[in-house]
Amino acid sequence: MDIKELGAKILTGDRRALARAITLVESRRDDHRAAAGELLDELAGSGREALRIGLSGTPGVGKSTFIESFGMMLTGQGLRVAVLAVDPSSARSGGSILGDKTRMDRLSRDPNAFIRPSPSQTHLGGVARRSREAVALCEAAGFDVVLIETVGVGQSETVVAEMSDLFVLLLAPAGGDELQGVKRGIMEMADLILVNKADGDLKATATRTCSDYAGALRLLRKRPQDPEGFPKALIVSAVEESGLDKAWEEMRALTDWRRENGHWQGRRAAQARYWFRQEVQQALMSQLETPAMRALMEELGDKVADGDMAPVMAAREILGRLGETPAEPD
Repeated sequence: MDIKELGAKILTGDRRALARAITLVESRRDDHRAAAGELLDELAGSGREALRIGLSGTPGVGKSTFIESFGMMLTGQGLRVAVLAVDPSSARSGGSILGDKTRMDRLSRDPNAFIRPSPSQTHLGGVARRSREAVALCEAAGFDVVLIETVGVGQSETVVAEMSDLFVLLLAPAGGDELQGVKRGIMEMADLILVNKADGDLKATATRTCSDYAGALRLLRKRPQDPEGFPKALIVSAVEESGLDKAWEEMRALTDWRRENGHWQGRRAAQARYWFRQEVQQALMSQLETPAMRALMEELGDKVADGDMAPVMAAREILGRLGETPAEPD
């Protein structure tokens, strides 16, 4: 694979080249990982930036329907939209359905849109392990907005906030009260809360739910990266396509404020540092997957299970074999 040629095609917006590149960065083969690193370095100087929007919410809240309606609105304004949809993988078989593209029938046929479903595999936090690198590829390909849809696993799903400029939380009507709203975790990460399905018989319920969460947000500690009034709670209907323009207006207002007040680049720098640390940790973890280390882990695991060795001492021995200096226990 000619990396320079692939990079050049991505810069021209070639969709097939972009799809091939995402497949490359998602591969676990050592030679593919090296080629992916070379490709990302090749594209790092493109200087292109997209608005990265992370979207989370419980299963069934209407994430795919919202993304299609929201994406169609954006492409109607002349913007190019990339959607990275993460699909949950089976804990038994390891397989994924990857059906998000089928759900977004209209958007998938839009020439200004690109949809890529990816399996979560064993990665926790609602995103795939290489989602951040896929985002960088979409930026280099010239997309204006990148939507990252998480698998929808609940309140611990916060990793997407480390790869997005805006984190949007989608909720269903009657999804909780003020107490639910002040729970720590995913609520603290949200920049905008959208109560979906505000249509038909559920419109009044959605309005009450939105008011509950708006009150809960006022109880949270103010963050330095937020202007007055943020984070906000709004009602939307992906089916009727109402409230989407208001949500987009608020997203742009928050983005502009963060750019003008120095939070935009500072946040991206902090995210780059976070992913650097993650790469180091993943590389260290991969050293445990060699045949020799797996055999040692099994041997020490048997000793721990039989009560012949304390878990902390077994862990110290493993770390010693890796050449690490084990930290003293707290």
